[in-house]
Amino acid sequence: MTLNDKLSSAKDQVSGKAKELEGKATNDRLREAEGKGQAALGKLKDKVADAKDAAKKAVDDVKHKANADKEADSH
Repeated sequence: MTLNDKLSSAKDQVSGKAKELEGKATNDRLREAEGKGQAALGKLKDKVADAKDAAKKAVDDVKHKANADKEADSH
């Protein structure tokens, strides 16, 4: 997860929670729902970034294994 990804996710989560609380305080259901949605988007961004990181690691592991096997076969 890049720094920009982390910042974007955190911004959405914090801003969303603030909007949600503002909506609750002012009895504005639309604002509250908007905040919940934005906070959920931030959490989703975290999950997507984690999945991308896991996929990249899996690809790197396969490449490493393939290179190790290739070297072992050449000896």
